[in-house]
Amino acid sequence: MTPRFEIPEIETERLRLRLPAISDLDTYAEFRASDRAIFVGGPFDRAASYRALTELVGQWHLRGYGRWMITDRLTGEPLGVTGIYHPEDWPERELAWSLFASGEGRGIAYEAALAARRFAYETYGWTRLISCVAPENTRSVALAQRLGAEFEGTHDVPDLGLLHVWRHPGPDDTTTHSDAHSSNLTRPT
Repeated sequence: MTPRFEIPEIETERLRLRLPAISDLDTYAEFRASDRAIFVGGPFDRAASYRALTELVGQWHLRGYGRWMITDRLTGEPLGVTGIYHPEDWPERELAWSLFASGEGRGIAYEAALAARRFAYETYGWTRLISCVAPENTRSVALAQRLGAEFEGTHDVPDLGLLHVWRHPGPDDTTTHSDAHSSNLTRPT
């Protein structure tokens, strides 16, 4: 059975960003059971990973945007997840990413996140995105910086702790980095 709503696919030189599928569950559950998932609240068991996979699809249905499975364009191998994450208790729409071990060290997260950000700006006309990153997640901090994001403040999440908020440049690189208006955001002093 396929969903009754359209989820766009994005292709880059090496990647395809597509709707998560039940065939991704083994790889996704392996990632979420590993220490790699510590920065997203893990490790998790398979049942929790299944629920999280359904949440990836569900946000598309509820909000009209969401996260894609990052796959190798030629082989279809799942390499991670990226796209727009926006739970109810988040300060605003977040460009999020998680990379599986098989995708690490090849620029996959950068290529995928850049494509997702470009899509969000061009398709939805948005001018603002953040990324919430655990400060000790040095690889994600480096990726946020490589994407041109600047540290803006913090956001406390009960299950994850204090996250650093990184403001992405707007589509015209004119978005100021100090104009956040969310009460859920704590600015540095």
